[in-house]
Amino acid sequence: MSKVYVFDHPLIQHKLTYIRDKHTGTKQFRELVEEVAMLMAYEATRDLPLTEAVIETPVAETKTKVLAGKKLGVVPILRAGLGMVDGILNLIPSAKVGHIGLYRDPETMQPVEYYCKLPSDVAERDLIAVDPMLATGGSAAAAITFMKQRGAKNIKLMCLIASPEGIELVQREHPDVDIYVAAVDECLNDHGYITPGLGDAGDRLYGTK
Repeated sequence: MSKVYVFDHPLIQHKLTYIRDKHTGTKQFRELVEEVAMLMAYEATRDLPLTEAVIETPVAETKTKVLAGKKLGVVPILRAGLGMVDGILNLIPSAKVGHIGLYRDPETMQPVEYYCKLPSDVAERDLIAVDPMLATGGSAAAAITFMKQRGAKNIKLMCLIASPEGIELVQREHPDVDIYVAAVDECLNDHGYITPGLGDAGDRLYGTK
């Protein structure tokens, strides 16, 4: 079974409060989502392998550590996932970016892929799928399935807020995918919104209704 990591870092929790606040405007909301994504990526990459390097400081030659050449990728689930990408790239500028777009068929209620573009060497990369909200879990689980169908082997899912129902579904369908979140909320309401949540992340990021 995959692991769920809930980040309780004070800076993440502080910024998340203002992300939740309905009085936070679009500009500040967008900036906060980017900042929290960067802080979460710092924690989510804690297990990256290191290798030894020899460098010269202004004083002496020394042995030190560098990343062991592991290739990384960020895959936002459109559209709200885009709001998290720049924060991660600020921390890991060499990461490649893919995109997955989904919509829910109104008759079958199943996620349908309308766009998927991933790095060509997807099988060799550690991928972080990002979406601010993990509500029912259907879109995230489907996106991960589409990534695996294209050869992805190492995937993490990173969301700001998750519901217990969404976590349960992703764990059931993808027991090999660890989940990283800033908060696990109480439940989903009758409309499928995370409660207390933060509302519609896409609308709040881009000022739409």
